[in-house]
Amino acid sequence: MRDIQVAIGHGPGGSVVDARFVPHPPGDELSTRLQQLLDWMNVDRSRSLDPVVAAAMAHYHFETLHPFNDGNGRIGRLLIVLQLYASSVLGEPTLTVSPGFEARRQDYYDCLLGVSADSRWDDWVGFFATGIDASATSTRQQMLSLAQVQTSLKEQVRASRLRADSAHTAVDFAVGHPSFTVRDLQDALGLTYGRTNKLVEQLIAIEVFEPLAPFGTYNRRFCAPAVLEVLLRS
Repeated sequence: MRDIQVAIGHGPGGSVVDARFVPHPPGDELSTRLQQLLDWMNVDRSRSLDPVVAAAMAHYHFETLHPFNDGNGRIGRLLIVLQLYASSVLGEPTLTVSPGFEARRQDYYDCLLGVSADSRWDDWVGFFATGIDASATSTRQQMLSLAQVQTSLKEQVRASRLRADSAHTAVDFAVGHPSFTVRDLQDALGLTYGRTNKLVEQLIAIEVFEPLAPFGTYNRRFCAPAVLEVLLRS
């Protein structure tokens, strides 16, 4: 929990009075208000309030409280996904909301401030809903691209001399885990460490996997580069 007063929107060396927004001061009242927000979020309001509107309201209040010294934006965006997932808007917590809000950061701040200064809830909820729609479209395309990569990598395995079902399972694992160790993969496959390590080497040889650090490095990590390409695509 935050233990210092935060001021947002002033230049280096500026004072609180120069800030564009000053969150609630730290202390017991901040802790109480955060708990009240969490309690509110845990109530099913689907019959009286659209879940996206509820998520917009909760996000505004969380960012206004600004309860932590750092990471409030990231945690707030994570709470959006968890709230939409809990309300069954999402079947899986896979929505990526950060790029949409980051791309329109100034509008994001302006809309939040508009609620605080002039109660312009319509502007904020409209901005929020548009951002969620764009994020959902982008996330859907990313998921489709990952499915295509998964199919392509399995075809690559079938075209090689590898015949073990574990190779296909390893591909599935790599699609869901952008980086991993041999031990991680071993746990997923239920094979011995030696057999898993050999399988990783075989998948590297046919360019399905790639080491993220040189061989000989302690706790080596690996990836499927085609998966990373999709995840890192702008």
